[in-house]
Amino acid sequence: MQYFKWLVITLLAIVPFLGISQSKKTLSGYIRSADTGEELIGATVYFKELGTGSSANIYGFYSVSVPEGVYHVEFSFLGFQTVSKEFDLSQNQTFNIELPPSSASLKEVEVVGEAENKNVEQIQMSTINMNMETIKKIPALMGEVDVLRSIQLLPGVQSGGEGSTGFFVRGGGLDQNLILLDGAPVYNAAHLFGFFSVFNQDAIKEAELFKGGIPAQFGGRLSSVLDVRMKEGNSKRLSVSGGLGLVSSRLTIEGPLWKDKVSFVVSGRRTYGDLFLKVLFPESDPRSQSKLFFYDLNGKINWRINDKNRVFISAYMGRDKLGAADLFEMGWGNKTVTTRWNHLFSDKIFSNLTLIYSNFDYGLGVPSGVQEFDWVSKIIDYGIKNDYTYYINPRNTLKFGVQSTIHTFSPAEITPGEENDAFNEIKFFERKGWENGIYIGDEQRIGSRLAIEVGVRLTSFSNMGIDTVYEFNSNYDRVGYDAYEKGDLYNTYFGIEPRLAAKYTLNDVSSIKASYNRMNQYMHLATNTSGGAPLDVWMPVSPNLKPGVADQVALGYFRNLKNNMFEASAEVYYKTMSGQVDFKDNANILLNKYIEGDVRQGIGESYGLEFLFRKQKGDLTGWVSYTLSKATRTVDGINGGNQYLASFHRANNLAIVASYAINSKIDLSANWIYTTGAPITAPTGRMDIGGELVPVYSDRNDAKMPDYHRLDVGLNWKITKEEEKRWQNSLNFSIYNLYARKNAYTISFVQDPDTHKPVAKMTYLFSIIPSITWNFKF
Repeated sequence: MQYFKWLVITLLAIVPFLGISQSKKTLSGYIRSADTGEELIGATVYFKELGTGSSANIYGFYSVSVPEGVYHVEFSFLGFQTVSKEFDLSQNQTFNIELPPSSASLKEVEVVGEAENKNVEQIQMSTINMNMETIKKIPALMGEVDVLRSIQLLPGVQSGGEGSTGFFVRGGGLDQNLILLDGAPVYNAAHLFGFFSVFNQDAIKEAELFKGGIPAQFGGRLSSVLDVRMKEGNSKRLSVSGGLGLVSSRLTIEGPLWKDKVSFVVSGRRTYGDLFLKVLFPESDPRSQSKLFFYDLNGKINWRINDKNRVFISAYMGRDKLGAADLFEMGWGNKTVTTRWNHLFSDKIFSNLTLIYSNFDYGLGVPSGVQEFDWVSKIIDYGIKNDYTYYINPRNTLKFGVQSTIHTFSPAEITPGEENDAFNEIKFFERKGWENGIYIGDEQRIGSRLAIEVGVRLTSFSNMGIDTVYEFNSNYDRVGYDAYEKGDLYNTYFGIEPRLAAKYTLNDVSSIKASYNRMNQYMHLATNTSGGAPLDVWMPVSPNLKPGVADQVALGYFRNLKNNMFEASAEVYYKTMSGQVDFKDNANILLNKYIEGDVRQGIGESYGLEFLFRKQKGDLTGWVSYTLSKATRTVDGINGGNQYLASFHRANNLAIVASYAINSKIDLSANWIYTTGAPITAPTGRMDIGGELVPVYSDRNDAKMPDYHRLDVGLNWKITKEEEKRWQNSLNFSIYNLYARKNAYTISFVQDPDTHKPVAKMTYLFSIIPSITWNFKF
């Protein structure tokens, strides 16, 4: 009943602002690229006579309701030609339009994918859109263009460490980022222990990161949402693209099954470390039988049934394989399937129904012999979402919807081989959870300067049987247990998540924005690494493990310069978090059915200042980002109950990214990164216990690793002649860590054999790494 009470209160607060008028007429439709038929997300529709308009949603749909009359309407998108049409809106009209690419976009000297003044005009703050054309210009590790590595160059985002695609946002943990691929959650977005992400550059259209002011349609994580969207497929003509690099190859095929009605895209990627081993070593050498590779496969079908109905089916499958002949083998990977149905109930009401499947699993073992065993762990989601957008008028848009997900957590199932009598089968109870959410949000423009977005998300999480829940006393000693039958809902948490964002326009080129959001998280990650690992275990909340709750406020100043050529922003934020998970010293994370007794929960606090200066047009493009921040934790039973720095705290984070088009064929790019060293716990002395010298450690995370910095450079050479339109190919050269900085990957402390004192020993991963990739498209 509390849900409905709060929903009614929210509706009553919003309704007075709706300004619904039955005398208005609606112009609606889809905005697409004339070259590929792909929808242009965020394309603008501008009514000259009214000085107002709207923008297309993530499916390219727009709807604008205005008083009856004759209007000149401009359809525009950065990198595409602006088209102007006259409309006599004496009745509702549907108008679909395809915008041709501009000459500038053909030269690829602009950052395309959003409105020129979006930085100033949109209500959302703490939000950054990254399209693949921008990401592809950034120098890449081993030639692999990477979405996750690219967002680490943005303000407020900290890297998980050298060679890691893991990231931390505004003082939140690795598990506090919701990563979506076409709406399906991706629980482990890393390949090769974090060196590469699961996102194939040829299959991805764009990615949008929300660090704060998160809209009400998103929930389930405390710190951020990374919304990654796949391509929809070229609906005009068949196209083949790909690349051949030193560590991997890619191939993408897209085209129409029925021109302008049904399109598809299939994209694959594979590394070939194992193939090199077969070449380097004879078949009799066990090393030639080793496994060392990963692969990705993306697919999508897009069916435009008619102007009111559209269906998408997208899928992803990726896996890592690691093994040494018959000694051991290990594998992990993700599978996702998303089915979406877009439906127009009217010219003003847009609906999206989504069915979601997500599966992350890992396995390891010995494939044969007396030590043979197989260890499997996984987390599976089945979900449904129904989202609605009501385009009331150009100044008012209402969004609402519901979401429900069944989570299945399978911590471990270990099966011995037929010849292995060392142990019997070990199987932990599957744990199930039922997560629900309902939301409503309204975007309202009040006058010519003020715009607000107010919303609320109501959430719940229920534990489901079969399950056994152990009871612990105040000293975390096990004192009993409760058993639940199949289907029992034995524990339910509720959450109310208000969302608020506001923008006040100072003038045509500057604005002030503010936001507040509350988020609830009903699952936690058990990990002992800073960058994440495939053996990490997801744990649902329970009677022992409380949900995480975060409250964040932010304030920012946004300004564009030189006719939107430059954009600048400065944001300050403050975030508090409860239910933060840490583990007691020497906790056993794997194969521990009493793991909840090793968990300690406390509070977190983070605050910071973020700067971003970006150049969007011209031969030289890029950005400079800087973050000054602090992230702490306070947990009873850890560090004497005193506050300590979070393991992912970085006081300073600076990134400089630049791309320069020398001419129509050659682009140069570079990025330089500097971050303060990560906090660590170091020994400060020795103690003689029973004749043995034992190290005495400092307070938790009271020391730090050496500062991190590196320079990457790249060159892209388009080999194709200007007159060859159908066949395109290019060479990409990149050098990772140009000046061979030996950045610390880990710091370990060993005893000096002469002095018997602890000595720091640094391990680093990379020195200088050159790479070359040949890319093609026809």
